Amino acid sequence: MRADSSMRADRTRKTTHAARKTSSAVRKTVLRKTSVAARKNPLVLGAAALTAVAALLTAALVIRAESGEDGNSTPTAGIDLERRITDYTARFGADTGYLEPRRADRQAVARAVGLLLDGHRDQAAARLDALDFDLRTITDSATGRRYAEIADRTDTGPTPRGWGRVYVDLSAPARWSVQIPHPVADARTEQLGVGALRGSPGGVLVLAGAHRDAGVGDAADVAHRRYTVFAAVCAELAERGLPGIQIHGFADDSAPDYDVIASTGRASRESRADARTLANALRARDFEVCRAWVRSCPLEGRTNEQGRAAAAQDSTFLHVEFANAIRTDRREAARAVAAVNVVTARWAKRTPHPGATG
Repeated sequence: MRADSSMRADRTRKTTHAARKTSSAVRKTVLRKTSVAARKNPLVLGAAALTAVAALLTAALVIRAESGEDGNSTPTAGIDLERRITDYTARFGADTGYLEPRRADRQAVARAVGLLLDGHRDQAAARLDALDFDLRTITDSATGRRYAEIADRTDTGPTPRGWGRVYVDLSAPARWSVQIPHPVADARTEQLGVGALRGSPGGVLVLAGAHRDAGVGDAADVAHRRYTVFAAVCAELAERGLPGIQIHGFADDSAPDYDVIASTGRASRESRADARTLANALRARDFEVCRAWVRSCPLEGRTNEQGRAAAAQDSTFLHVEFANAIRTDRREAARAVAAVNVVTARWAKRTPHPGATG
């Protein structure tokens, strides 16, 4: 792993050196042509000077792009975050495989996320590198907002582990999370997650790395499994007092009278105030909402592992199920995201309080 890291760093240094040599050559060529042009006709001096400046700026941008925004060899600016995540999850299927992580591995990833949130980026990157994860900075072209991306390197290999990704908004301190445990299996929930992340500052998106039916048995069903990287990261956030909203999807005929099922799982009673705010925002947009704290609803999320972890920390947790008709219609999905953002906008203004054992 360290050898791979050294090779990448060496490639970056060589690429940057080559770009600088190109810059030097461009500078010399432009200055020589400018001097010749000025001697022949002083009137062209101004235009030639502007050309020189433009060429030098272009060379500088080449150096920055080749070296990467955060030390990676791949340019990371101007990426559509929704497209990036959609492309990532497009390969998910029940037969893509999943490797159950060891305790040390899942704890190490969670600790690295904690280090990143505490501002120790270099330490976080070193821990992640040892686990075959990349830490890079990307800029979302839709919002201009910068995010740290924690991504499993094995995702692009022949045998992906399926340990997922984490996106951290760098424009503000972390204040809340949106969790997507069943991408693809719950169609387009990952797109709802991106919409939520974009909607309010200070968000952390935790995204499962495999189809829920991948692997052996229900090993990849991270919403109902405690020993996963997804659960470890969500527990780290709950310990820090970050409220979280977990987004799921249900088949329309599973609850034909409702568009949305909102609950707090096993989380604390304090979650109900935020749950009511969410339900009111959804109902204001003409969604039929089953409120699990008012009546019995299907899919209440009471066996959800992240809800249990949040309850243990007295941390706010919302479990939200959206009907397929809502998730797969872009206009309806946008309205659903707008309702979610009513809650996350409030969370973005709160200072988290660490949990019972934080």
